[in-house]
Order: sequence, then structure tokens, then C-alpha cells
Amino acid sequence: MHSESPIQRRPSRKIWVGPVAVGGDAPISVQSMTNTDTHDVEATVAQIRRLEAAGADIVRVSVPDMDAAEAFGRIKQQVRVPLVADIHFDYQIALRVAELGVDCLRINPGNIGREDRVRAVVDAARDRGIPIRIGVNAGSLEKDLQKKYGEPTPQALVESALRHVEHLDRLDFQNFKVSVKASDVFMAVAAYRLLAGQIEQPLHLGITEAGGLRSGTVKSAVGLGMLLAEGIGDTIRVSLAADPVEEIKVGFDILKSLRLRSRGINFIACPSCSRQNFDVVKTMNELETRLEDLLVPLDVAVIGCVVNGPGEAKEAHVGLTGGTPNNLVYIDGKPAQKLGNENLVDELERLIRRKAAEKAAADASLIVRS
Repeated sequence: MHSESPIQRRPSRKIWVGPVAVGGDAPISVQSMTNTDTHDVEATVAQIRRLEAAGADIVRVSVPDMDAAEAFGRIKQQVRVPLVADIHFDYQIALRVAELGVDCLRINPGNIGREDRVRAVVDAARDRGIPIRIGVNAGSLEKDLQKKYGEPTPQALVESALRHVEHLDRLDFQNFKVSVKASDVFMAVAAYRLLAGQIEQPLHLGITEAGGLRSGTVKSAVGLGMLLAEGIGDTIRVSLAADPVEEIKVGFDILKSLRLRSRGINFIACPSCSRQNFDVVKTMNELETRLEDLLVPLDVAVIGCVVNGPGEAKEAHVGLTGGTPNNLVYIDGKPAQKLGNENLVDELERLIRRKAAEKAAADASLIVRS
């Protein structure tokens, strides 16, 4: 029940990755990347379907050789989510996946080779309406830029990106997006800020090689949050050394915290203290696990005592305030019923699901009437 986000997004050109719009007035999309062996079609399809179920808007798949390209084609036939092929060095792989229906090509024009090879890839993309992502990474800057700057810097990242942009400009190709990733938060943020004012294309945000689940989540939330709060960014990928499904969850949590996307439950929960009248931590752990399947945007407050409980509960769709001898549940800001600690999670889950169903029906009715 919170208001719209106050963030004013950077104006950008809209492109399409399959049916998903990126840039312009489109919602900020959330991406991940498979970590299976692409040659293993069954395993890769299974992982992509898990990412789809978690809400992924776009999924990237590494295509290191021609056998992987053929596997990519079989994978593409079995999933619904748009697929980006990650390709380096061999332009023929890009041409092949273009034939097989890829939704986006992730390349660096600089490592594809001669001008005629880059032109062949661009022509194939143009003919089929396939966008390209220029992906610049601090760990793989061109040798001349490494020599010029001595080490990766924001300026070096942007110079590399603009070099590739100019390459596509010469070929009269504007259907692309750009990323300038670094594992250092300040370097990545500075690079994106510099680039944002120099091109009109969408920006793909990421803190590359951010780390494991906990440290990578923190680093990504800090870096991406700084940029998104300034209106910079059109699609995001949280890079974690973890199950890729966690990248989708964290990505949506970042966007929800900034009110840029609404998907699933936005929990407001106290950290608990000796004033709590029920086990807040246990309750939250169970609710988060049980309600992962809910996609309806919903604010749920779980507060252990009456100090902040009523205030938070009144601002949520469903709110629980700890009390003695019973806890009080608010629905749409109004006291609704009391719950004891016995079967608390079961009862609260029931009420949340009922409210989610009501909200989904109301939202659908509004869409039909409009």
C-alpha cells in the first residue's frame, strides 16, 4: 500500500528481447544466466524452467562452440523465456544461433574479428530483428586500454564501450544495449554514470563476479541500488556464486525495495527483541518459504510487539502485531481478528493467501474495465 516510486528514470531507447521490452517506459527486467553445461540440453532446460518459475524475464546461455549452438537451438524450442546467447571470438556461432531463433546476442564487436565478420553478425541481427548487448568487463579490457590507463578504471570501461558503440554506429545499427561491469562497486557505478549521459541505448546493470550468496547480494544491492535510485538502468543481473534462482529473487527484492517492480510479497518484519509476543524469526522464515509461489504484489507486516506493530500493520495489506494474550491481525489497515500463537503461521498463511486472491481478482477486474 506504499506510493509509487519517486525515482525519475533516465530516458532511453526501447528495444525488444523477444517479447520483453527493455528501456524506454518498460519495467526494469530481471535476468540470470545458466551455469549448466549448455551441451547438456536436459539439464539446461530444467534450470531455465526453474528460472522462469522464479520470475526471470530474460535468461542468458553461454554458447562456447558450434556443438553448443546446436544444443542452444534444441533448448530454445523447449522454453518460453527469451534467451540471450553469450558468444565470444567465433562469429559463425553468432550466425548459427541467429538462425536458430536467439532473442539477443551478447558479443564484443572487438573480439569477433575482422570488419567483414562483425558486419555479417550485425546484418544477421538486423535481418531478424535481434538486439545485441555490448558487454564490457573490467577483467577483459583491450590490451591498448590496459596500457593506456595502467589498470581498469571507469574511464577505461567507458572508452571501451564507446569504441564498440562507434563500431555499430558505422554499420547503422542502433538495436543494442550496453553494460560496463566491474567487481568493484565504485568503479562500476562511476562507469555507468559516465556512460549514461553519452548514449541513448538501454543500460544492462550488474556488479560482475560479486561473490557468494550473502556477500554478493550485499555488494549488488549497494551498487545497483545507487544507480537505480538515480534512474540509471533498464535491465539488471545479480551475479552470484550461487544457484541462479537466487539471482532472480535478489534482483526482484532490490527492485521492490525501490518500488520499481512489484512482484510477490514485500515483507516488513522487525528483527525481534525481548518484547516479542511470538517467535518473529521462525514465523518469517516459514512464511517466506511457504509463500514463494505468490506473485501478486502484497505488503505483509510481521511485527512482534505493540511498539511499532500497529503503525506498520495499518500500512500493509496484511499486518500482524504481537500482543498478550493474543496477537492482532490487520487487513487493509483495519483490525480484523485475533490469533493465538498456536497454529499462528498456518492461520496467517491462510489469511495472506485469501487477501492475495482477492487482490488478484480486483486487479484483473480493473484491467478488464479499462
